[in-house]
Amino acid sequence: MPEHRSGLAGTESPVALTIAGSDSGGGAGIQADLKTFQAFGVFGTSAITALTAQNTIGVRSVHAVPLRMVRDQVDAVAEDLAPRAVKSGMLATAALVAEVAELIARHGLPNYVLDPVMVASSGDRLLDEDAEGSVATRLVPMATLVTPNLDEARILTGLPVVGESGQREAARALVEMGAGAALVKGGHGEGSELLDLLWDGIEERTWRRRRIVTRNTHGTGCTLSAGIAAGLALGRPLEAAVERALDYVARAIETAPGLGGGEGGASGHGPVNHMIPVD
Repeated sequence: MPEHRSGLAGTESPVALTIAGSDSGGGAGIQADLKTFQAFGVFGTSAITALTAQNTIGVRSVHAVPLRMVRDQVDAVAEDLAPRAVKSGMLATAALVAEVAELIARHGLPNYVLDPVMVASSGDRLLDEDAEGSVATRLVPMATLVTPNLDEARILTGLPVVGESGQREAARALVEMGAGAALVKGGHGEGSELLDLLWDGIEERTWRRRRIVTRNTHGTGCTLSAGIAAGLALGRPLEAAVERALDYVARAIETAPGLGGGEGGASGHGPVNHMIPVD
């Protein structure tokens, strides 16, 4: 069952904040993050950075939220609810990346998990190309943990990131760029085994799982980073928070509800099962 915490938010019931885009299809972004926070027993708050019209087939349109509105949302949460952890997802533009960096620094938001969302599962771009460098220079050095997939790791580091040795090299490069730790995910790799690699500047930890062949992977990156942020908000050590979140995502994929996918449900990327118990 989900972890239970009673009492006031910020004391026995920790608060987590997600700064990300809204997914009208409910499988990724703010919607996935809040569902995940709830599953982990953490009180979820949000600052919406963009509105997207999307489903399991693809993204139809994106409308960036004005910077002032993003700022007001973060200020409102930070000044009253004292988040114990924060994650960011879709940030869309270089100006928004800079604004989020300033807000995290100004409020001293702890346990920052950076999910460097760049492209949706459908292949639609969610981050302007001119913002990629800003993510690397402004947000990576602020992150307690950065959680790129293989494509994102290549963009952030400029490395080829091929195989386990490539993941290891990329993780070390991201820590050298200033991140407290890097989790280079292997979900976009090939082969029957999936490898996720964590490097915190001192120790390396790897998780190996059987790759699940499925179209139901929409929002997995959002869900994973939210699960890690929830674990950190609960006071778990980083490695334990990562392991718990990886397990949750794997079981959420295995029990996916099979929604969407166009005519006959044969295409698209369906959502995972956020209602699976954490344990």
